[in-house]
Amino acid sequence: MKKLVVFYSLDGNTKFIAENIADEVNADVLELKPRNEPKSKGFMKYLWGGREAMMRTKPELFPLERNPQDYDILFIGTPVWAWTYAPPLNTFFSTGRPSNKKMGLFCCHGGGKGKIFERMKKALSGNTILGEIDFKEPLKHNRDADAGKAKNWAKNLISAL
Repeated sequence: MKKLVVFYSLDGNTKFIAENIADEVNADVLELKPRNEPKSKGFMKYLWGGREAMMRTKPELFPLERNPQDYDILFIGTPVWAWTYAPPLNTFFSTGRPSNKKMGLFCCHGGGKGKIFERMKKALSGNTILGEIDFKEPLKHNRDADAGKAKNWAKNLISAL
């Protein structure tokens, strides 16, 4: 089975988890990269990100380096912005949304995941969601524990197939 980890990360937390998942299950990696990455810092970053998420913007992405349709299992990850997924996933879901795939969903947040997984499942209808997991700022809090948690989760999803 071919596996792909698709993710967007602004501060590195989601990238950290994505890389651990990919290493554990021998998956390829596809990082979603917006052409215009936010430059804001501190509180302004949250204000800008929250506005973009609530408005459901679809930023232009650099061309995808891999075709998700070529894979059997996808792990899709995002930071939580205003209790939903980051805008680059809006673009991915509307332009290259995979279908008839098995998927694991993950997110990183600073305090709560909100309804992110319900929203992701709705955007990914037509796929089989195998599981979901969230992490609270792994680079700040429990780096090693969260890396192990991500690896175990991914391995268990694969072994259950």
